[in-house]
Amino acid sequence: MIKTVLKMYTVHMAKELDSFWLLFCFIGKGNGMREDMIQITKEMVGIPSINTTEGERHIGEYIEKFLREIPYFKKHPDQVIVQELKNDRFHRRNVLAILLGEKEPNGKTLLFHGHTDTVGLEGYGALEPYACSPDELKKRLLEVELPEEVREDLLSGDYMFGRGACDMKDGDAVFLGIMRDACEHPEELSGNIVVSFNPVEENLHTGIIEATDALLELKEKYNLTYIMGINNDYICPLFPGDSVKTVYTGMVGKLLPCFFIQGKETHVGQCYEGVDASFLAAELVHKIHLSHEFTDEYDGEHSYPPSVLKMKDLKLWYNVQTAKEAFVYFNYFVHNQTVDVITKKLVKAAKEVFAEVLEKTKMETQWFASANHDHTSCPEYMSRVLTYEELLHEARKKEIISDEKIEQLISDELGRGCDKREAPMAVIRYLLQVVGITSPCIVLYYAPPYCPHNTIQGAGEKLREELMQITSEISAEYGEEYRFMRFYPSLSDSSYLSMDETEESLRSLTQNFPGFDLMFPLPLENIRKLSIPAVNFGGFGKDAHKWTERVNLPYTFGVLPKLIEKTIDFYLR
Repeated sequence: MIKTVLKMYTVHMAKELDSFWLLFCFIGKGNGMREDMIQITKEMVGIPSINTTEGERHIGEYIEKFLREIPYFKKHPDQVIVQELKNDRFHRRNVLAILLGEKEPNGKTLLFHGHTDTVGLEGYGALEPYACSPDELKKRLLEVELPEEVREDLLSGDYMFGRGACDMKDGDAVFLGIMRDACEHPEELSGNIVVSFNPVEENLHTGIIEATDALLELKEKYNLTYIMGINNDYICPLFPGDSVKTVYTGMVGKLLPCFFIQGKETHVGQCYEGVDASFLAAELVHKIHLSHEFTDEYDGEHSYPPSVLKMKDLKLWYNVQTAKEAFVYFNYFVHNQTVDVITKKLVKAAKEVFAEVLEKTKMETQWFASANHDHTSCPEYMSRVLTYEELLHEARKKEIISDEKIEQLISDELGRGCDKREAPMAVIRYLLQVVGITSPCIVLYYAPPYCPHNTIQGAGEKLREELMQITSEISAEYGEEYRFMRFYPSLSDSSYLSMDETEESLRSLTQNFPGFDLMFPLPLENIRKLSIPAVNFGGFGKDAHKWTERVNLPYTFGVLPKLIEKTIDFYLR
């Protein structure tokens, strides 16, 4: 009994001490942090703007209200632009604003942009009710078991926890605070500032894609020259104990290669007589997933390898028949390789996998026949691998197939709620039927989302050098250390400000992307006309997309605003 009481008392005192220490540390943090930006972040985190929910509209409404309350925009209300997304059931909106400098009116313009949506709350478990309330979540975290590093960060008082605190409402809050400051003295600006806040970043990037219309309209209306687009998406340690802050002067690209697999079904009692589509899918994953052979390199930087995002057979119910069809797709990061080169590598991998599966099946059949002293055998199959472009070409040689027919097949699938990655399978089944391919085969195609890659290079190196000069001044003043990298490694809206793809590469993409204009209507012409160099500064945090997501307060709300202000001074004052 005494031991139990002592244990309860010890736990209680530990919690009290933790709370006191947390409060002490937090109050003790001066360091020139922008309390207004911290408060804006808390308010934005308090609006659950989970991707594909009405919360994405609500966060846009908050930002619009914030901007319209700034005296400058009360005087110039038409310079706040609200762009509702097309045919959007949640009525989500892009919110943009332009501050026109009055010192020497000209077209020089800095673009600040960020996304406003977050991923879901599922990982929080019992803490989910507090996930969007940083102050309450902080108290609750003291009561649960935490990894050592997380607990140290919690007790340090240097971090704000909560969904979106790191990715990336902190960055949006910094931009809002900076914009409000700049609007107080437009007469000091020799140039302009545009801010753009966009939803739907966490899956299809619809917000920024449609915002290219508004950015182009602003460019043409005010004769703007966009110096660069600065994103404030989160940055994080690149390895344990890393405190160096990374500035990214470009964005990784992303492809979503999909493999539709047609096998040859058979009864499990005659298992050697078929080709199991699931077996082929599994071996494709084994061949491609996390393989360094599929990484891309540019200027010494290597992309992360492909990761499998989905693998399944397409049986609709249980039976003792092997899978006739299967489906698998991968996230594929791109730094510099063209789509046609990547396509050839993936086709080669699929052919190797197919040949290996057929050979293994043959060897196992021979062993079984020998072990049972019978004449069991397996049929001979070709290892046939086609790209979507090749399959469509074969079909068109046999039958008149219009783009309208293909789009109708996809539209019908989407109309019944089919996922955009899987809708093209209806087209592929149809084309295989037209061509008359009933034997095992693999068809490679691309599906949304597609993110172009870009990096500052060539004539843009001067911009990179200028940013290095600016960060060196911040380092001298605040003791921060910076590194520069060519590609932001996580997927980003900044991919749609500029693109390095060649025409041949884009042709290879669109020709192997069923219903490209319907499935992922990318405004390629807008992106080419804008060609805004993409840079990422970002708030510093940890564990984005995890329930321990948190943002570092001293850097994000102390140093980062100074970095952005110095950038404004360098280019616009």
